[in-house]
Amino acid sequence: MSDASNMFLSDDRSGATVPYDLAVVVPVYNEQGSVRQVLLEWYEVLCKIGMNFCIFAYNDGSRDNSASVLESVAREYPTRIRVVNKTNSGHGPTILRGYREAAGMAEWIFQIDSDNEMGPDSFSELWRCRDKYDFQAGGRKGRCQMLPRKVVSFVSRMVIRVFYGKNTIWDVNTPYRLMRSEKFKELFLKIPDNTFAPNLIVSGYVARENLPYRQIDVPHRDRQTGEVSIKKWRLFKASLRAFLQTICFAVR
Repeated sequence: MSDASNMFLSDDRSGATVPYDLAVVVPVYNEQGSVRQVLLEWYEVLCKIGMNFCIFAYNDGSRDNSASVLESVAREYPTRIRVVNKTNSGHGPTILRGYREAAGMAEWIFQIDSDNEMGPDSFSELWRCRDKYDFQAGGRKGRCQMLPRKVVSFVSRMVIRVFYGKNTIWDVNTPYRLMRSEKFKELFLKIPDNTFAPNLIVSGYVARENLPYRQIDVPHRDRQTGEVSIKKWRLFKASLRAFLQTICFAVR
């Protein structure tokens, strides 16, 4: 599939929006070794829980065989797993696009990454308590971080607390988050398209608006395939960009 703005917004020729209970947003970049397993694990768990869901995998211009793997899975499960092939724009702009499109299709939005570092076993706990909270997050339990990433995580928390409010989750940039669409859809439209880490702004918004929220621990496992795309000096440059964008959004 080519980069098309209408993606899979409807299942019939009338153009009517499909009413999902849950839309899962999965950004994918060079994850040919893990993405099939990730999608199938989530598919099985969501089927067992029982809801009307769809998993939307956004292929962000992958240079490996991810596109072929995604298309193969989507052909097997065409009503539950759908693929959007797009030009590369980065993780943040990709999930932001996913959030905006999902907000018009589902009552709830859930975001996961495609690296298989956080599994689906804990999701049922979030789903069971969804009516009590507008926002739930899975904190990465047991995550092994080198010192530079620990520094980035600490500064991320401080930025949110200083510029948005102290009442916020601990793991402010976790890719494991369940959001009530109606509470966030206007925010998604206000966040600039090129935002490097929109999840930081979303976490800050939860604090600023004092939305009902909670965080649970979700086991984090080391990456088994692929590699981290941002390392060393690039990590600090990317983090500085994310911090500045998050601060600018708060004070504008």
